[in-house]
Amino acid sequence: MRITGIDVYRVELPLKEGAYNWSGGKSVSVFDSTIVRVETDAGVVGHGESCPLGPAYLPSYAGGVRAGLAELAPQLLGADPTQLGSFNQLMDARLKGHPYVKSALDVACWDILGQAAGVPVCTLLGGRFGAAVTLYRAISKDSPDRMAAMVAAYRAEGYTRFQLKVGDDADLDIERIRAASARLKPGDRLVADANTGWLQHDALRVVRGVRDIDVYIEQPCLSYGECLAVRAHCDHPFVLDEVINDVPSLLRAAADRAMDVVNLKISKFGGLTKTRLARDLCVELGIAMTIEDTWGGDIVTAAIAHLAHSTPEALRFTSTDFNSYVTVSTADGAPQREQGRMAAASTPGLGVRPRAAVLGTPVLSFR
Repeated sequence: MRITGIDVYRVELPLKEGAYNWSGGKSVSVFDSTIVRVETDAGVVGHGESCPLGPAYLPSYAGGVRAGLAELAPQLLGADPTQLGSFNQLMDARLKGHPYVKSALDVACWDILGQAAGVPVCTLLGGRFGAAVTLYRAISKDSPDRMAAMVAAYRAEGYTRFQLKVGDDADLDIERIRAASARLKPGDRLVADANTGWLQHDALRVVRGVRDIDVYIEQPCLSYGECLAVRAHCDHPFVLDEVINDVPSLLRAAADRAMDVVNLKISKFGGLTKTRLARDLCVELGIAMTIEDTWGGDIVTAAIAHLAHSTPEALRFTSTDFNSYVTVSTADGAPQREQGRMAAASTPGLGVRPRAAVLGTPVLSFR
């Protein structure tokens, strides 16, 4: 099988809640997502998606996805999309770095492979564990009372995992954590995600100030060294995210016992192929995982669901359903939330059928 064409689409995904706010005053109201369509000489077509969380979260941005695809995609024509290892080596040889550019292409190839094999992608990634995947709900940064109210509202919808966006004034963040914690019930999990927003001394004040609260502390500071220092003085379960972006950083953190949970974002690693490797290492090392991505719509959510569903339940801390946050649906067949859980499709490939009317005309096309 050979790639005969690649089309690139740009889709805007407005947020249902109006805006998504996190540390450092960062905010996004409309996400700029890139969807790729990969055609083959066998008539099998696959789709992938890459959607950075704005330009100031990670070293990635929406325009960079399409600029990278303009450079990389023409060099992939004629490649075999079912040979995922050699395909990723080819991408790495043709474009140094920029994993978020390659992610959509890699996911589209997994979609093709699943369709060609007649099985869901999760079967290829290791098999299906359990009936569904438990989801978290991100609570946008706001006043303590409003954030606590959002926790209660989403809990009523079936969520049991909540990720508070903090990383602001330490005293205010302590109030936020305490207010949200008061709305929880037995079995719920609360994560205070600073998204690198605290200086080390502020992070230490926060973990001391909520020592009596059952809460996970996520990515308190910008650097790995700062996070490790906070970890040494923290009684809470500890989550790393932004400083874990490849297998070497994962192995270093595991050797340092720097975290109890790690967030694996598909586009940050460069697609399902490399994120699966990180996932399998975490399984062997006994490290719990949040399986997710930076952001996205139906296609990203489908990819998350397949990787999460193929992860052993004991090590699957949580996951997310980004398509429930936005007002635009780009594909039929994507996972839908039911009582705070979702399931990967049982049809071949990703199980999604993109909506041509929503995708519109390609912004880039290669034949």
